[in-house]
Amino acid sequence: MTQRSERARPSILIIGTGFGGLGMAIKLKLAGYTNLTLLEKADRVGGTWRDNTYPGAACDVQSHLYSYSFEPRHDWSRKFGLQREILGYMEHCVAKYQLADHIRFNSEVQEAAFDDSTNHWTVTLTTGEQLTANVMITATGQLNQPAWPKLDGLDRFQGTMFHSARWDHNYDLTGKQVAVIGTGASAIQFVPEIAPKVKQLDLFQRSAAWVLPKPDRPFKPWEQVLFQKIPLWDRIYRYLIYWKNESRALAFTRFSGLLEFYANQAKREARKQVTDPAKLNHIIPDYKIGCKRILISNDWYPAINRPNVNLITDPIDHIDETGVVTRAGHHHPVDAIICGTGFQASEFLSPIRITGRSGKTLNEAWKSGAAAFKGITVSGFPNLFMLYGPNTNLAHNSILYMLESQFRYVLGCLDALGKYPGSAMDVRQDRQDRFTHVVQHGLEDTVWNAGCTSWYLDANGRNTVNWPGFTFTYRFATRRADTADYQFIYPSQPSQ
Repeated sequence: MTQRSERARPSILIIGTGFGGLGMAIKLKLAGYTNLTLLEKADRVGGTWRDNTYPGAACDVQSHLYSYSFEPRHDWSRKFGLQREILGYMEHCVAKYQLADHIRFNSEVQEAAFDDSTNHWTVTLTTGEQLTANVMITATGQLNQPAWPKLDGLDRFQGTMFHSARWDHNYDLTGKQVAVIGTGASAIQFVPEIAPKVKQLDLFQRSAAWVLPKPDRPFKPWEQVLFQKIPLWDRIYRYLIYWKNESRALAFTRFSGLLEFYANQAKREARKQVTDPAKLNHIIPDYKIGCKRILISNDWYPAINRPNVNLITDPIDHIDETGVVTRAGHHHPVDAIICGTGFQASEFLSPIRITGRSGKTLNEAWKSGAAAFKGITVSGFPNLFMLYGPNTNLAHNSILYMLESQFRYVLGCLDALGKYPGSAMDVRQDRQDRFTHVVQHGLEDTVWNAGCTSWYLDANGRNTVNWPGFTFTYRFATRRADTADYQFIYPSQPSQ
């Protein structure tokens, strides 16, 4: 690449170094965009796989599909990757594609503002330092801000308290009385790991989860050799996993009656492994399967059945200095409280303050709910591209497939920008509104709209998280950037 063409390339800031940020950076470098900086608030890469180090942390998407299609790994130890292994894979990608020089660690973004007079984004770090770039790409994910339970007295507790996404590895749980608040995706992984160690585990459940067996096992050495020596077999294996997972979209979005097969399977597993009638009565959900995230585990029900695990469904009233008090007035003294209460998934880009054209903030643009054109661009915020944005989450397949679709779309947008030097591209409001209407209409008859309360829904009860169809339809929708969807604005051009 010549020096002249290098200068013509836009400067790019990427916020976050999870799968989205790293993958985007790799694709940008391969396409010749080398003037890029990744801003990471922590001291190492990894996103949710760096943060969630709780015992038993693992993925619920198969390893060969929960990895970049352009960077296959052949020696996964298990069918479903473990946290440490996935983080190692991400660090391998950083080394192989020489991203380290582009990453600034301990650089948490406080706010970002678009300057109409220069068409630049100015990003302000929490240290006060400011950086400018032509293009800003956010890759902060949907699972990076822990959601703490809204309970009176949390600050009064005198024992040890931590969130599962900020696990305190210095605290020894052996022989302790422990309260776990929440029975979601994290809890079903760490509860079976800590239950044998603690003296007593009080498990506070607001609503039961549908839990299916996890078809997991270690790969045999000969299988790993086969993946390595015959790349075609590795691709075929990944292809088969993809279509097996993809077929489940029919049940979530079109024919929810198909999910009853899985509901019956979950009930059979519970009845087989939980012998305490009182516990069994409380661990079978009363809402339609699929309305909330379906979980997979082989050791959740045996853990619930342990005599030292106390399943409590009486709602929590408050926390005091020594334990948890339920609404019925029962006091549960504990040494430690672990909050397995998930993340603020629908609060995209929180807590970063984003300001677009004419001083309009993203919070103002999203006062009725988060929305973005193809989940990537928002009208009034030129040259801002979101990865894993509104309505691009999945309940049936690998988010990395969605991310790779977004990588290609963003690269298409940057190519379009190159044809209009000095401009910034802003998605037209009518195109965004039309896309949002189609998405929300598509969500109306899905199982996620079956009446339960879940993290898929925002404060207004609107599903701003999930994609209402197949992943291949999303890939088709993002196959290219259509310049007719955008207006190309030049510095100080008045808003239209």
